[in-house]
This record gives sequence, structure tokens and C-alpha cells, in this order.
Amino acid sequence: MATSTADPGSRVAGAAPEPGLTPRGTPPPLRRADPGPAARLGAPPATDRLRGWLITAGVVLLAALLRFYELGQPTDRGTPVFDEKHYVPQAWEMVRNGGVENNPGYEKIVHPPLGKHLIALGQMVFGYDGVGWRVAAALAGVLTVLLVVRAGRRLTRSSALGGLAGLLLIVDGLSHVQSRMGMLDVFAALFVVAGFTALLCDRDDVRARMARVVAQGRVGDTPFGPRWGVRWWRLAAGVCLGLACGVKWSGSYYVAAFGVLCVLWDVSLRRRAGVARPWAGTVLRDLAPALWALALVPIVTYVASWWAWFGSETGIDRHQVGREIGVGGPFAWVPDALRSLWYYHGQALAFHANLTTGSAGQHPWESKPWTWPMGLRPMLYRYSDEATGCGASECVSAVMLIGTPTLWWASIPVLLWGLWRAVTRVDWRWTAVLVGYGAGFLPWFMNLDRQMYFFYMMPVAPFLVLAATLAMGQLLGYAGQSERRRRTGLLAVSAWVALILVNFVWLWPILVGDPITPEHWQAQLWLPSWR
Repeated sequence: MATSTADPGSRVAGAAPEPGLTPRGTPPPLRRADPGPAARLGAPPATDRLRGWLITAGVVLLAALLRFYELGQPTDRGTPVFDEKHYVPQAWEMVRNGGVENNPGYEKIVHPPLGKHLIALGQMVFGYDGVGWRVAAALAGVLTVLLVVRAGRRLTRSSALGGLAGLLLIVDGLSHVQSRMGMLDVFAALFVVAGFTALLCDRDDVRARMARVVAQGRVGDTPFGPRWGVRWWRLAAGVCLGLACGVKWSGSYYVAAFGVLCVLWDVSLRRRAGVARPWAGTVLRDLAPALWALALVPIVTYVASWWAWFGSETGIDRHQVGREIGVGGPFAWVPDALRSLWYYHGQALAFHANLTTGSAGQHPWESKPWTWPMGLRPMLYRYSDEATGCGASECVSAVMLIGTPTLWWASIPVLLWGLWRAVTRVDWRWTAVLVGYGAGFLPWFMNLDRQMYFFYMMPVAPFLVLAATLAMGQLLGYAGQSERRRRTGLLAVSAWVALILVNFVWLWPILVGDPITPEHWQAQLWLPSWR
């Protein structure tokens, strides 16, 4: 099969290489005979390390300036805003109670402890005020931008496109608002993106190792291909995904999706390297280590995130054996603490299962997942008509969770284009991004009666940004195309990015709660579903 040497492993014969993969001036690839397994293993990572880190530092600095801007405001008359009212007091209980919540009368502790532990760290340093509630979330938002820059660079082999991905995440309204709220989803996003980035590093690392095996002529020593030993990046990914589960159980969707993705990458690598039996080699050489790193390690990490609960005497349901749980039975050999933790999880699961529109009523700002890709039903976190300082006799202040429309409204064509590339061109970049997007989005269709909210898309937003970056990279074109084609692509991408930036600036007052006139507030509400 003829394969393009500029971007082997991700497209059909003679297809154009991805932007950033070939230097300017390189002639377009020609159809020719198979160049051999080494050339099919994929383009190496970008080599401009200094430039890459300088771009990363600049983007991260901008993210920090915007995420930490007047972080302590607004509040609800000095109290937390929206769902901060759940997690901020629980985190404060952790500060006072050695890391555990104390809410036995209401059984409202329905999420794992890690996210609240992180909020508690901010409160320990800055106290029980707006900054203390939100500083950990803001830091997590900044770190997510850093990871998106590095992940974008890995995907596109371009430091410039990696920086563009980070910039797009900075000016995404949903990511901005959630990074300034004492809620849990920003921490889940951080650990999911960290796990994804670690898997990209693992993919590059193991391909570099396979290239050395091929160069040394050892790929045919066994029909199953080489063993890899410990894959530290994949192990790190397992830890990160376990931490995501330690924030919210929805992290388990990413554990499953990324696990399947990694197995498919392993099969593809062995096949492209010329291994005689790639599927059997993957099963014999890769499957058990993958289960260890991406199944067992996340479970161990998740259980470890309950360290304070295990060490407490007053944690919710900490001592249920002999009370709600019998002392005997087939599971009597399981330690009492683990049996009590299992009971606790059953109670929390029952809470989530019963939190439906039919049983609990319709929340004013709930939405269903088919509205999320374009952000058609944002959420009003705070509104006050008692604000001052807008230069008029009447002022209002609002904080609305809304994805920047010029980014989110393009999601459907971007995702459809990516799906076409992934299916017809076997483009691993689009496949990876679509798996990340789908893992955070598709599972919510399994129970549509459940109360659901737009902020569930927080871990998905980085994958939307990466998808948009891939699409922009393909609009820019590649070296060897006509100058007219490249100029047209640059104009289109520049116009799209400019629209996103202008849109973000327009939305800024309702993203941070700045005082505006009632007329300005009404002008911000573009669609009936935003009201």
C-alpha cells in the first residue's frame, strides 16, 4: 500500500500532510512504493523545544492574568454562588475536620472527596472568602491551558498551533467561568486532559522505541514484536485518570474510552512496523500492561483519594458493618472499611439515580445533552439588579456560564469533518480528539430523564478546542500547496480567530460579573434559550 512519508500512519496514499509536519518549501508527497516500516511509524514530535516552551509560557501567563482577575468577586452578599454553596462549605468542613465532611443528617455528600480537598487547600491559605473558595479552581484552569498547549503541539507537530489551542481555551467562556468557581468540574477537566496528554507522550515514546527496533533489524525476531517493559507515561495517565474519578465518577468514562484507544494504537504500531501478527502481539505483549496501567492503577488511585475518610471515625457511613451491613456473608473476608465505602457508594449512586426531572422537578437551568455541543442552554450563575458603577442610574451584574458562540457554534461542522477524516483517512489525531470529546458527551444520553447541566461539558471543552485547532491547521494548508491556497487559508483562520476573540471580549462583563446597564444585559442574550 502506498503511503505518504510526510504523515505516515494517519492517511491514505498521497494525501496531504498535516500542517506543521513538513518544513516550508517541502514539495508535496508523491505516490510511490511503500518506503518501509520505519517511515510508516509517524512523524516525530516538533523539535523546536525552546520556541515551544516560550510560546507555552506566554499563553499560560495570559491565562493566569485572566483567570485570576478579581477572583474574589462576585459573591452572593459574601456567600458562595450557585453550586459553590454545596462544595465550598463541604471543603471548609474538611479544613476543620481533618479532611472529611460532616453532614450526616442530610446525606448530601454525593461526590468523591478529591475536588473538595483541592478547594480546601485554597481555603487553608486564603481563608473562607471568594479568593479562598476559587483559587484552586483558577490554578487548575491555568494548568489545563498549559496541558492543552502541549497536547496541541503533540497532535499537530507545530508549536504555533499548540499555542493557538491554548489561546482558544483561554477565550472559551465556559472554561473561563468554571475556572473561577469553587465547583468540581474544572478539576475533573484538569486530570482528564493530563491523562490525555500523558497518553500522547506515551504514543510518541513507544513509536520512537519501535523505530529503533526497526532500524536495528530486530522487528522480525518474533512474530509478536518486541516487549516494552514499563511505559511510564501510560502509568502516569492511569494515575491522572484515577484522580479524575476521585473528583467525579464521570472520569470513569474516560478510563474506558482511553483504554480502548491505547489498545488500538498498540495494534496500529505493530502492524505498521511490520510485525507478523500484530493483533496477537498486542494481546500477548500490551494488553496485560495496559490493564495494569489504565484499569488497576486508576482504581488504586481512586481508592487512595479517600485517605481522610479511611482515617476518620466520623466520616459519612464510615462504620456501617454491623449496622446497615451484616458482619457475615460471602463478602465477610473484605475489610470492613472497604465494605463501608461500597455501601457509601451505593447511597450516593441512589441519590444520582433519583435526581431526575420527573421525581425532583425541572431545574430552571437544566438542559439536555443535545443542546450542549452548541451551548444552546447556558446557565445563569448569579444576577443582581443592585450593582453600581456602570455609569448609569441603573446597573446589573450577572455571571453566565456560556461557551463563546463563535467557537461552540462551529462545533457540529468541525466534529463532522473530524469524523470524516478519522473514518476515511484513518487520521489518528482526529480519532484521539473525538474519543476524548465523545467520552465526556455521549454517556449522558443513557438516562435522559436525569437532571443535567451545561457545566458537565467542562472536561469536553478542551477537546472541542483541540478539534477546532486541527480544523484550523488543515485550513492553513501545508508546505507545497500554492501560495494562493495558503493565503486563503490564513485569511480564513485569522478571521475565525478574530471573531472568537471579539466575541469573548463582548461577553466579558457577563463572564466575570462586571456592572453593566440593563440594556447591555439584554443585548447579551442573543437567543430565547439564553433567558
